Amino acid sequence: MTECRARRGCAWSLSLRGTAYTALLALAVAGCTFTPPPPRAVVPTPPAAVNSATLDQYREAVAQRIVERNPSYVLRGKPQAMLRSLVVVSFTVDRNGHVVASSVYRTNGDDEAESTALATLRRASPLPLPPGKLLNGRGQLELFEDWLFNDDGKFQLRELASPQSLTID
Repeated sequence: MTECRARRGCAWSLSLRGTAYTALLALAVAGCTFTPPPPRAVVPTPPAAVNSATLDQYREAVAQRIVERNPSYVLRGKPQAMLRSLVVVSFTVDRNGHVVASSVYRTNGDDEAESTALATLRRASPLPLPPGKLLNGRGQLELFEDWLFNDDGKFQLRELASPQSLTID
């Protein structure tokens, strides 16, 4: 009988210890609070970011068209280290690819280079159709392109230009 009582006492003691551990564990868990992470804020992507890849692709397509329509004016290879002229042209394209306005935006005053830049843009029209999502409320797209001129009057467009030479010959 003593052996049985001892076993019961042991079992009761183990049972009491298990209950105590369970109670302590429950208290510990109750003391901890689980805070879920805050919901992620939905940040809308700005239209400029959505359209930038499309705009870059369109700018490249426009540059390709200008080069294709004016092969005798295009410089092949590297532009010289000191360019003769840099002409920045601002132009507006309608939904059908027609150039509806163009003007020299920035220049170093080289009239011949300015005339060549504007003429090569006119010859390239109509340009590829601009993606609809790039058009403004009037159904137009305003762009800039840089014509980089060597001394011989040939140009590259910045969109497609090779790196310039590093030495002045």
